[in-house]
Amino acid sequence: MAVGPDPVNGAVSNHRRRRFDVRVVPHRRRSPFRLRDWRMSTKLATVLVVPSVAFLVLAGVQTSALVGRTTALNDFARQVGIGRQITAVVHQLQQERDRSAGELGELRRGGDRETSAAALKPLQSATDRAIVDLRRAAEPLADADASWRVAFSEVLEAYDQVVDIRPAIPPAVLSNDTILSNYHRAVDVLLDLLAEPTPGQERPALSDAVLRYVQLARVKELSSRVRAQLYAAARAGRYGTEDRVLLTDLRAQQLTALGAFRVAATSDQIRRYDESSVDPLFLVATRLEERSLPAGDAPPEVLPSEQWWAASQQRQELLRQVEAGVLDDAVRQADDASTGQLRTTLLVVGGIVAVLLVALLISLLVGRSVARSMRLLRSQALRIAQIELPDALDRLRTVTGGVPGIEVPPAVVRSLDEIGELAEAFVAVHRSAVTVAVEQALMRRNVNAMFVNLARRSQVLVERQLELLDDLEREESDPDQLENLFKLDHLAARMRRNDESLLVLAGTESTRRWNRPVGLGAVLLAAAAEIEQYQRVRLESVGNVHLVGHAVGELVHMLAELLENATAFSRPDTIVVVTARVEAASALIEIADRGLGMSPTALAEANVVLASPPAADVAAVERMGLFVVSHLAARLGVRVRLDGGEDGLVARLVLPAALLAPAGAVELDPPAPARMLATSAARGVGAQRVPGATRAAGVPGPAVAPLDLPVAGRPPGIAVPRQGSVRAGDVLAPARSGNGGGWWSPEGPLGPAGPGPVVPPAIPVTAGTNERGLPMRVPMAQLSAVTRPARPESAPARDDLDPEAVGGMLSRLYSGVRRAEAEDTTEIPVPPFGGHDEGGRRQ
Repeated sequence: MAVGPDPVNGAVSNHRRRRFDVRVVPHRRRSPFRLRDWRMSTKLATVLVVPSVAFLVLAGVQTSALVGRTTALNDFARQVGIGRQITAVVHQLQQERDRSAGELGELRRGGDRETSAAALKPLQSATDRAIVDLRRAAEPLADADASWRVAFSEVLEAYDQVVDIRPAIPPAVLSNDTILSNYHRAVDVLLDLLAEPTPGQERPALSDAVLRYVQLARVKELSSRVRAQLYAAARAGRYGTEDRVLLTDLRAQQLTALGAFRVAATSDQIRRYDESSVDPLFLVATRLEERSLPAGDAPPEVLPSEQWWAASQQRQELLRQVEAGVLDDAVRQADDASTGQLRTTLLVVGGIVAVLLVALLISLLVGRSVARSMRLLRSQALRIAQIELPDALDRLRTVTGGVPGIEVPPAVVRSLDEIGELAEAFVAVHRSAVTVAVEQALMRRNVNAMFVNLARRSQVLVERQLELLDDLEREESDPDQLENLFKLDHLAARMRRNDESLLVLAGTESTRRWNRPVGLGAVLLAAAAEIEQYQRVRLESVGNVHLVGHAVGELVHMLAELLENATAFSRPDTIVVVTARVEAASALIEIADRGLGMSPTALAEANVVLASPPAADVAAVERMGLFVVSHLAARLGVRVRLDGGEDGLVARLVLPAALLAPAGAVELDPPAPARMLATSAARGVGAQRVPGATRAAGVPGPAVAPLDLPVAGRPPGIAVPRQGSVRAGDVLAPARSGNGGGWWSPEGPLGPAGPGPVVPPAIPVTAGTNERGLPMRVPMAQLSAVTRPARPESAPARDDLDPEAVGGMLSRLYSGVRRAEAEDTTEIPVPPFGGHDEGGRRQ
């Protein structure tokens, strides 16, 4: 028989599903800061995410570096590319400055201002257009590095000064140095801006490319300044005092810059420069310039202005072409480097993304496989731990017949890795647990059957012992001997209660049942009659409460265990007070003693046992009373709790409304007679406050003399009339009416008066024969003939019962039932031929 979900609908009920979802270890609180408490999915995600994040961080750093290099090279390429606009502005400024220097020389000689202004106007307009182009080209570089933006702002500022100084040229109110210095500063800051692009130390080739066109631009600037000085002297018709020194210095700087260019330039660039330098136009300007050089003591020759301007203009154009070629080489090299770096960056980023995606895909596939296997294993483990195995154990624990077969489902994880091996191992553990549970169920069933057989055998012997004690008590008149017989009677009653405790231990219900309600006072008296020190029990404040008959036997057993515990663990000179009252729809019974008490820890443990009955084990046998009370209380729905009192313990029993019988619903027991109360007071059992009964001693009312009966502790030597002892059955049995009414009597049912004892039928009553051909008995068919004791032909008049000799008169009824059960069961082995049964009869 498979264990688990219903095979019909294949689902688990809601409460089962809620059980299935709870944690396996509910007493531990999961902490997100403890690694061992993380979920497997979280751990797998961490194993996958942490390396991925580390890889992403490293890849991000690498990518950031590559992107930074790409951005830097892109900015460098754009800065180098804007060099075309910068050199154009420089060329136009050089044209305007050199022409302005000649016009200033002419104006110093008295030249016409209008003519000079008209000659400068086209050059100034060309410079303004070049500046506009530069501004437009520099807009994309607004977010460039700070140094380039600072240099560009200086260029704009210097050009504004040039614009401001232009109106001062026609009047010639300012010196030539003041006016031309503004042009010199504007050209210098433009050349600084031209040299600003920096590719970094790891790109020396690009740095050399920038250095080449910057050096060539400086060569061209020095050549332009030499032209300006010679053109100003030609227009003025003479050299100034400092012109020759300045020209010498400019020519020296020009040679130095040209040497630096040749060192940094490539062979192709040098070839192109050399080709330009041997050009006839370039040579004309060079020859004219050589004429201006001083020869010995002779002063330098003043060159013709127009011829010099035209020749030098051709040379500057040739230098401008070489400069543009060198700049184009640098721009092309910068663009190639930027494009190559961008391609490298894209390849690296693409490779990183591809590797990351592949790694994530593989990780997700592997993680999903592991997580799925772990989820299936966890689901099966939780289902086994919380549903299948507990259900199987419950079935095996509550089985009454043969032990059913328990099928163990196979592992849900079919993989051959460690998780699959773990699943197979868990299934093996489950199978072993079920096997052990089945073996334990078989062993428990056998032990319970053994307990039941032994308890019933012992009950039969105890009942026969009680019958024998009844006969001896009835025939004994010596008070001392009668007292000893009463002690034996109580010991036998305790033995019978131990047998019933064994039945409770084996899980069998008690056979002592009543089919009608019984008063709570009678139940308390019957429980007191079951213990040895019944004299110390005092009943007080017992209300008019009646209990249903089917729970009386087990309730008497439970109360007797509590009363015996109270009397055994308290001083002999103290009393045990029992009170009972009705609270709402339930009844409360309190048993208070003045004894040793219990520690708070032991008291808490005992209350836990009383609240949840434990399984039968060695500890339960060692504390049989507590075990029996907890199981009987759980069976009846009674709440039992032990509390610390003033000098001892107080046991409180709350009887539910289901155990209470409504008054007047059925025929109830009559009130206790006055003689019972009187004799109870004489024996030491406190008088029960039963409605309709008078008190014993010290209470106003008609005096009721106690019946002079032989009791334990009575002074010897006093002759007493004969009367049988009274046990729990006498207290719980209703009084017989004169017409023979009543449901049961310890002396058997009354019938027409006969002259002699009842003789069993000559032919036994049988139920046919079994497979062996032997007759089969009918249980309790001959109960009266077997169990009825010998008694005189004329029975004495029956008096009302009293509790002073209460000790077990119910044994007359139980003896026949126990004997019939013992003889009818097939689990009691048949003794060998010639042996004897429990009653001493030969078989």
